[in-house]
Amino acid sequence: MTEYLVPTKPSETQFTEKRSTFIGRVWPVQSEEEARARIEETKKRHYDARHNCWCYLIKDGPVRYSDDGEPQGTAGQPMLGVFQKEGVTNVCCVVTRYFGGVLLGAGGLVRAYARSAKDALDAAGRSAVRRWMAMEVPCSYAQFEEVRRAVFHFGGVEERVDYGADVLLSVLIPEGQAGEFVAHLFDASAGTIEALEAGEVFRAAPPE
Repeated sequence: MTEYLVPTKPSETQFTEKRSTFIGRVWPVQSEEEARARIEETKKRHYDARHNCWCYLIKDGPVRYSDDGEPQGTAGQPMLGVFQKEGVTNVCCVVTRYFGGVLLGAGGLVRAYARSAKDALDAAGRSAVRRWMAMEVPCSYAQFEEVRRAVFHFGGVEERVDYGADVLLSVLIPEGQAGEFVAHLFDASAGTIEALEAGEVFRAAPPE
C-alpha cells in the first residue's frame, strides 16, 4: 500500500490578529463520523465564539469544509488547502474565531485561517502510515547502542526494550529496509546479532 501522512497527535494553538483570537485544533481521525463528532464538541465548547470554521479529509473518503458564517472562501477552503499541500489525510481541523471588532478583509481572513491550521498541524506533527516489519533483536548490553544506531539508520522505530540477562529490542523497520537491516547487524556483529521477524504491521510512526 502507498505510504501517506496523518497527524501524530491532537493539538491546539492560538494567536491574536487585530484583536481577533484564532484557536486552531487538529485531530487524527479515522472516519467522517469521528470528524463530525470533533466539530460538534468544539462548537459546544466555544458556543460563544463568532465562528467555528472546519475542514476534514478522510483517506479514500469524503473531503468537507465550512466557512461557518465567514465570507465564502475565506476560512474552510484555505484551511483545507494547508492539509492538501502538506499531503496529510485522516485529519480534522477546527479554527475558532473570537471576533475582536476589527475587520480583517478577505485576504486577512484567508491568511489567518490558513496560519491557524498550519500552526495546529505543526504542533500535532506528521506521522507516516506505512507497512513495517516487526522485529525482535536480542543482543548483549555491549551491543545495545550499536543496535539502536542501526535501527534509526534504517528508518526504524524502537517500540520496546526488555532488560534481562541480555537485551531484547522490539523494533519496526520499513518493509523495504528489513533485509538490509538484518544483513547489516549480522555482518557488523560477526554473526552474533540475528534479528528475528515477528510479522508485518501497517501503522503510523513519525517519519525521520
